[in-house]
Amino acid sequence: MKVCHRCKREWVSEKKQPAVKEFCENCTAYLHCCLNCRFYDEHAHNKCRIPTTDWVGDRAGCNFCDEFDFADADTDSKESGADDNARKALHGLFGDADEKPAPKGVGGFDKLFSD
Repeated sequence: MKVCHRCKREWVSEKKQPAVKEFCENCTAYLHCCLNCRFYDEHAHNKCRIPTTDWVGDRAGCNFCDEFDFADADTDSKESGADDNARKALHGLFGDADEKPAPKGVGGFDKLFSD
């Protein structure tokens, strides 16, 4: 399912990809933009997983990138589910960062400096 990056409304069309200046009928956001592309990655060079792409200043604006491939929302939800599972596993190992361990006595040290 292909959805708008801004309003998450499904894009329904007979075409495989939106045209360069095509916009969402619900929120008027451009559909052929980096934020809707499956190669968009906030942490990659040029914020794109394809290293040869040109820099795009406005990630939400329309662009003429030949590498554009509309991201599938189902894939994104599966990836976020994997992230949640990883967080749960990490929490199982280390617990919450906010939890403080119970104070432990240091044997005779407490007796030495107590009244």
